Amino acid sequence: MNYSQVLRGLEGLAARGMDFGTQRTRDVLDKLDSPDKKLKIVHIAGTNGKGSVAEYIAEILLCAGKTVGVFTSPAVYGYLEQYRINGKIITEELFAKSFGEALNAAQGATRFEVETAGALNAFALAGCEYAVIECGLGGLYDSTNAIAKKEIAVITSLSLEHTAILGDTIQDICRHKAGIIKGCPAVVSGLQTDEVKAYMRGKGVVFADKPLKTIKSDLDGQIFLYDGLKFETRMTGVAQPYNAATAIEAARLLKIADEAIYSGVKRAFLPARLEVLRANGNLYILDGAHNPASFAPLADLLASLKGADVVFGSLSDKDVKANIEIIKPYVNKVYTVTPESPRAMPAAAVAEICAERGIRARVCASVAEALENACGTVAVCGTFTILKQAKDWILKK
Repeated sequence: MNYSQVLRGLEGLAARGMDFGTQRTRDVLDKLDSPDKKLKIVHIAGTNGKGSVAEYIAEILLCAGKTVGVFTSPAVYGYLEQYRINGKIITEELFAKSFGEALNAAQGATRFEVETAGALNAFALAGCEYAVIECGLGGLYDSTNAIAKKEIAVITSLSLEHTAILGDTIQDICRHKAGIIKGCPAVVSGLQTDEVKAYMRGKGVVFADKPLKTIKSDLDGQIFLYDGLKFETRMTGVAQPYNAATAIEAARLLKIADEAIYSGVKRAFLPARLEVLRANGNLYILDGAHNPASFAPLADLLASLKGADVVFGSLSDKDVKANIEIIKPYVNKVYTVTPESPRAMPAAAVAEICAERGIRARVCASVAEALENACGTVAVCGTFTILKQAKDWILKK
């Protein structure tokens, strides 16, 4: 199959929707000669910060001279960006071969299950030593948990999410996330509630909770002290030093040299997480925040910038009222949009939520219309789904 045929094949599986479990993925991997067993795998679960921690760890490994494959989701600016080898997006040729083989080996599998197997197959075919793999949803029954052997499991900050699937207590969330700890060391972010820490202590994990202090923070990055050592990161937001610390502890367990750890943290950058762009005389902040915990860093940044116009879209299964409430003190006006998704919340419904809270809101027919009217400091947030349209519009300016 060529690239287009493989994409059509994956799209054809999308109709199955979500169907959790690991056995179908394991069956596909076994038919592909178990590519996961040929890789040193870093497996990451969590509510917030997974993508950032994956980026830190991948850059640290690259600075240590390792060959590294990375599989993260969702795609924001382009589908293939989810699959990277040594920092570069997978080629269409390797994608067609590795994912085509996974499609041919799949029987009754979901799209994400085939994508998981295809990614691992691609990394093995490319001769990667390490693979950094992010869970899609949850952990215990996520298809990525079909991986047979892991070097290390990493758990980022946890809060209530996807409660209809994972359960409506923090204990339920912890059980699913901790499900990725299978016969391997585990590192857990120090950015946790006491209830999460109590649960995880029973799992014998290493906490990334040594003394941490941010000593400089602006739109260009941060300098912070962790465990008495000074680090720099290009990523902004109050959560990033904690995400970096989680990666630092994971790298230490992997016996990576200190110099590579420092360099990797400094080099790491993840688009669409408090990503700053300047154009048209405005300052734009693109952020995939979509749950209350992930809105906290955005709110902190908006407070330091003395407020902003906000372009807001959301999927209907998100806690929009709580998300809006967090940024309310820092909002000048909200321009609501309807994301291009079958799960989209109508822009009018978001505007009504804003009006109930005394926030000025305008319903817009498109992201472009919203951006044409917003000015000054402009935050685009609520869902990853609207960020590509926003970035494309901004870059044209």
